[in-house]
Amino acid sequence: MREYSSPLNIEIPSTGNLTDDVVANAKDAPDAVVFSRRVAAGWEDVTAATFLDEVRAVAKGLVAAGIETGDRVGLISKTRYEWTLVDYAVWFAGAVSVPIYETSSVDQIEWILSDSGAVAVVAEGREHMARVAERRAALSDLNHVWSLEDNAVEVLRRLGEDITDDELERRRTTATPRDLATIIYTSGTTGRPKGCELTHGNFMFELGVAVPELHQLFESEDASTLLFLPLAHVFARIIEVGAIKARVRLGHSADVKNLLPDLAEFQPSFLLAVPRVFEKVFNTASQRATSEGRGRIFDRAANTAIAYSRGLERGKVSLGVRARHALFSRLVYGKLRAALGGRCEYAVSGGAPLGERLGHFYRGIGLTVLEGYGLTETTAALTVNRPDAIKVGTVGQPLPGTEVRVGDDGELQFRGGQVFVGYWRNDEATKEVFGGDDWFHTGDLGEIDEEGFVRITGRKKEILVTAGGKNVAPSVLEDRVRAHALVSQALVVGDGQPFIAALITVDPEAFVDWAAARDKTGSVADNIDDPDLRAELQKAVDDANSAVSRAESIRTFTVLPEDWTEEGGQLTPSLKLKRNVVVRQHKDEISAFYA
Repeated sequence: MREYSSPLNIEIPSTGNLTDDVVANAKDAPDAVVFSRRVAAGWEDVTAATFLDEVRAVAKGLVAAGIETGDRVGLISKTRYEWTLVDYAVWFAGAVSVPIYETSSVDQIEWILSDSGAVAVVAEGREHMARVAERRAALSDLNHVWSLEDNAVEVLRRLGEDITDDELERRRTTATPRDLATIIYTSGTTGRPKGCELTHGNFMFELGVAVPELHQLFESEDASTLLFLPLAHVFARIIEVGAIKARVRLGHSADVKNLLPDLAEFQPSFLLAVPRVFEKVFNTASQRATSEGRGRIFDRAANTAIAYSRGLERGKVSLGVRARHALFSRLVYGKLRAALGGRCEYAVSGGAPLGERLGHFYRGIGLTVLEGYGLTETTAALTVNRPDAIKVGTVGQPLPGTEVRVGDDGELQFRGGQVFVGYWRNDEATKEVFGGDDWFHTGDLGEIDEEGFVRITGRKKEILVTAGGKNVAPSVLEDRVRAHALVSQALVVGDGQPFIAALITVDPEAFVDWAAARDKTGSVADNIDDPDLRAELQKAVDDANSAVSRAESIRTFTVLPEDWTEEGGQLTPSLKLKRNVVVRQHKDEISAFYA
């Protein structure tokens, strides 16, 4: 059993809680700009002193409304400044925040609010309010529902005018590192979401080690980041808290459709995203170049970027690659970086494997993607690549104070101060993931090299075993297929069957340009049997097959007429594939492979 541990090299606070950062910022640098928030005229700066005043005002309103220490308060909204404001106000009031994805269904909202015993909920607008109201009768603990669009911030401010500063300060300082800060419900790729209990200490440990390790991001001059992932996701949440801790200017983008204009205006110095975002940026640029007759130039530029990055990893870049890289930096790479605001040097990727090719591509164009690994249960990152310690294709080394080992069955197991307390009101599930000892069992398969770099090889429960007894990790194949510019999603099947097959969906946006360049008419659904389309997708399958043995290779595939989406129920809010849902919905197509 291979093990690797990274020694703790700093002192983690044993007292206090997450609200201390807000108070310290206002005291030490009251005029420092810690937020830029969207207003009608553009972006409005918010200083550390102003943020503290606004948080206190909302927190007083919560106290006046009867929110007690330890009470759970739901939060359902798109990514916006008020989300962070209310999040910290809940902590100032001594309560526990329960984030809910704003795309959640009525059933999901009811389950999370009822299971957590939430006494109040802050929702964004009428649509969210209506989803809460539909099951209000079943939510016996729920006493208050406030709407941000109906001026909840001002309502709470007025409500709390009679609460004294001393009373609020007593509430704020009640929580210790051992106390619950939030219950984050897993996005539920299988079964009902489980509530992960994360303490103030979990966040304090995670950021106490992560911020110094990533000092090039958090401590650079004029450091800033624009959040566009849902704040109900632990990945975005840890960046929110980390930005406040490190006094990094933070912005929020509520609609991905406006992301590029927002990036151009905000000009962040670093970003965080899930792999699908990086795939989408690459595929869109590739397809657009092809439709404009510059496909070959883009392909050469992409291959040069990859070769340049691989050379950096080996410690030697050939003169030819350097020359081509300098040329494409002027012609291609600069435009791609400009699309991200022009100042972005680093990006953090998590939530799923990025893929080695994309990692090298982005580093080659001047944007180093630091891939990390973690789960909701581990307060985000357990491992991460650092700017000065990076191996593309891995998820980096364990953070200081974190231990990792590979079990006899290949499962990755961890110990560290960021590992959660357990699942809310679910002792059985808690015991299952700790496996009878104090090591957290991730459910992911992986490897650890001699330097401690971790590589994810698959999901323990998603391993397919063919009729011939061959173990196949579907993620390896799916990641490679999805890297093609025309592909949106892919699902590999074949458990208990004689061979491996795949379901593939086409990116509808990429398809428009591809079809126009070939004088084809109609939608994706009209062209699923088109020989040219199938030939193009066969290239993606061939590339995936080149990474595995013949016994693991995709022998056949079906093109589906519609893409998988969160709205359709096939993707989680963090864009992970709900395998059980897709398999159930497409059981006929899967059966046809083996008929």
